[in-house]
Amino acid sequence: MLRNGMSMSKLTRKLQNEGISNINIASLSRMLTTKTIKFETVQQILDYLGYEIDIKKKNA
Repeated sequence: MLRNGMSMSKLTRKLQNEGISNINIASLSRMLTTKTIKFETVQQILDYLGYEIDIKKKNA
């Protein structure tokens, strides 16, 4: 978020306005602090910020 110049409050407000998520700043902060954020929520945030997750098999 910070790399994109976006605060948590601005991000949550934009996600709510776009109808992408009903997340608020308190719940986002709690999820990040306790490391209990859902994968779907991470995908929504990354998608909105213009990022994607690329999963690759480890070289073992």
